[in-house]
Amino acid sequence: MSKTLTPIRTRFTPARTRRQQRAAPTEGETGRARFRHALHAEWIKIRTMRSTSYVILGTLLMAGALAALNGSSTGDEFAVMTAADKATFDPLATSLKGYVLAQVTIALLGGMVITAEYGSRTIVSTLSTVPHRSRVLAAKAMVLTSIALVAGWATTFSGFLVGQAALKGAGAPHLALSDPQSVRAILGGGLFLTLAGLMGLAVGTLIRSTTATVTTLFAVLLIVPAFGPALPGPASDWTAKYWPPSAGGQIMTSYQDPLLLAPWSGLAAMAGCVAVLLAAAFLTFRKRDA
Repeated sequence: MSKTLTPIRTRFTPARTRRQQRAAPTEGETGRARFRHALHAEWIKIRTMRSTSYVILGTLLMAGALAALNGSSTGDEFAVMTAADKATFDPLATSLKGYVLAQVTIALLGGMVITAEYGSRTIVSTLSTVPHRSRVLAAKAMVLTSIALVAGWATTFSGFLVGQAALKGAGAPHLALSDPQSVRAILGGGLFLTLAGLMGLAVGTLIRSTTATVTTLFAVLLIVPAFGPALPGPASDWTAKYWPPSAGGQIMTSYQDPLLLAPWSGLAAMAGCVAVLLAAAFLTFRKRDA
C-alpha cells in the first residue's frame, strides 16, 4: 500500500525572501520623492539651462560697464554742479545704477525657471515624479534664491568698486568699502536682486507664458517707475514712494530723500509685495492643472 507524502509546512521564511521583504518599500514610500530629491532635480535643471550662465555673466558685465560710464560722466559734471545738486549728490546711487537693468535680467531668469517647463511641457513629468506641488515650487524658489543671491552680491560689489574708482578718478566725492553705507548698499542690493528673481518666479507661475511674463516684468520693473512721475500728483507721489522696485531701490542710496521711504523700510515693502505674490503663486500652482 502506497503512502502519499504530504509536504511539511513551516512558519520559517527563507533568508533570501526575508531580505527581499525588508528591502521592499512600504506602500506609503513607493514612488514618493522627498524634498531633497526635488531640490537636487531643480538644481540640475537651473544649472544646466544655458540662459542661467548667460544671464549671470551679462548682468555682471552690464553692471560694471554702467558703473564705469555713469561714475566717469557724473564725476566730470560734479565740478560744475550747483550747490543744491552737490548737497544731494549720491555716490552710491551713481555707481549702482546698473541695478535698474540687473533687476530685469534676474527677474527674467526667475520667470524662465517655471515658464520654460510649461513651454516644453516637461512640467508634466516633473509633477508626475514629485506629485507634491508645493514641494516642487519651494525647491525652485530655494535654488533660485541661492543663485540670485550670489549673483546679486557679485553685481553690487563689482558695481560699487568700479563706480567708486571712476568717481575718485574724476575728483568727485566717493565712498570707501569700509563705510557702513557701502556695506548696506552691497548686501542690501544683493537682497533686492534676489527679491526681483523671486518676483519673476511668482509672476511666471501665475501667468505660465514666457512672452506674457516678460511683458509683465518689463512693465512692473521699468515702465511704471519710468512713467510714474508723469501721473497725476497723488499717484505720482505714491508710485515714487511705495511702488516695490522704486521703494526697494532705496537700499542702494546714500542720500536720504525725506519724501521717500528709508532704505530698509523700502526693501521691506518690496519683500512684502513679493511674499504676497509668492503666496498667490503657491495657491494657484497647487490647484491648477498642468
